[in-house]
Amino acid sequence: DRFEVLFTLVEAYEDQHYPILPPDPIEAIKYFMDSRGLDRRDLEQYIGPSGRVSEVLSRKRPLSLAMIRKLNAGLGIPAEVLIQKPSSF
Repeated sequence: DRFEVLFTLVEAYEDQHYPILPPDPIEAIKYFMDSRGLDRRDLEQYIGPSGRVSEVLSRKRPLSLAMIRKLNAGLGIPAEVLIQKPSSF
């Protein structure tokens, strides 16, 4: 019981002082690409034509709701990650 209380206190302290933020959505997409051996052409079915894929990956175009839904359903990238504002927008 004492260890459970201690664990709960430590966890609450870490959550308050060292929160784990969701990853950047573009970095998450790139991670999923690397981990699954995908290239930019593979993203066209989720994002659109190659030019649009390039714009998204270079942070020149934000993800649309339709893109987020397709990436979530097709690649399994959590929607909570994809809806985050990318670090450079």
